[in-house]
Amino acid sequence: MSKSAGATKYRIQSIDLLRGVIMVIMALDHVRDFFHIQASTSDPTDLATTTPQLFFTRWITHYCAPLFVFLAGTAVYLSGTRKTKNELSISLLKRGIWLVFIELVVMNFAFTFNPKYHHTILQVIWVIGISMLLLAIFSRLNFKWVLGTGLAMIVLHNCLDFLHFPERGNLGIFLDILHKKQFIQLANGHILGVLYPIIPWPGVMFCGYCLGKLYDKNFQPERRRKILILLGSGITGVFVLLRLVNIYGDPSPWSQQHNLTFSFISFLNVTKYPPSLLYLCMTIGPGLLSLAYLEKIQNRVTAFFLNFGRVPFFYYVIHFYLIHLLTVVAFFISGYTLGEIIPRRTPFLFRPDDFGYSLSAVYAIWIFVIATMYPLCKRFNNYKSSHSYWWLSYI
Repeated sequence: MSKSAGATKYRIQSIDLLRGVIMVIMALDHVRDFFHIQASTSDPTDLATTTPQLFFTRWITHYCAPLFVFLAGTAVYLSGTRKTKNELSISLLKRGIWLVFIELVVMNFAFTFNPKYHHTILQVIWVIGISMLLLAIFSRLNFKWVLGTGLAMIVLHNCLDFLHFPERGNLGIFLDILHKKQFIQLANGHILGVLYPIIPWPGVMFCGYCLGKLYDKNFQPERRRKILILLGSGITGVFVLLRLVNIYGDPSPWSQQHNLTFSFISFLNVTKYPPSLLYLCMTIGPGLLSLAYLEKIQNRVTAFFLNFGRVPFFYYVIHFYLIHLLTVVAFFISGYTLGEIIPRRTPFLFRPDDFGYSLSAVYAIWIFVIATMYPLCKRFNNYKSSHSYWWLSYI
């Protein structure tokens, strides 16, 4: 049964707006992965091979995953205000299982276009699902337990960098999934790519969940804004201070380079896999400041980004398929043959190791992707806001 838009759910525009901005930026990194000439042969954060333009193209997208997970936690809190604790917990269990399934089946095919699933890649949708499964348990506990556990996971997890774990066996595989970026050789030639280890991502969601208290309907907007500015400034300051000290918070210390630009790049070049304390401070701090300043802005530009921010799951799934389909088109236009579909360096079919274009072309393709996604998201957003089918909440 459907209902009219008159029963519109309570939404926070600044949250949708920030989510929309990071969704648009996110596509830039995914386009670069598929279309940049150096994507298969070098790391854009490797100071020995990168350029400032390439580094900052990658660096700006660092803000996407942490804020995506963080705001997912805030959305959970807001949805929980309309449910009992038991209802919220059950809902999180269902959504967590659903998201893990989507990552393993739907998204892995989008990444690879390999129907035999020789590579299983665990990325952000998987870790959001796992975080929701854990939050299903913790949401039943006292609020302070959720916040304390989240903060402890974020602040202390880099202590694991100093420990040596078994490299083989089931225990080794489990620990890799827990806290290590790794490609694990499984049976029958299958490979498990753990790009998003579990720790500390649930902590990010837990903290986002706790931030939801600031968005209770009775919470004064000016007080919320002051708290967001205080938190955002403080967390950003912690990043700068700890990075200057250069002892704890990231497994890769920064160092002086051959010029000031690359020294600054080294300072910003923190670890994403798994996300270090400094990586999370560098991204979440400015994210909270953005929430404070976006709250009062409303114009055509914000309407553009809101279109994406209100349907993030739909956007995320569809834009990956669109990018990979464009890769297939470019593959054949570039004169590659069927014998070159399988690359050596990456699991992405139709993306040969020597395939790709300049960084300028990557930006042009990115703009095309966003322009294509805009009407799709707008139409789906209108449909979703005017209907209440149960399955729409899962898309």
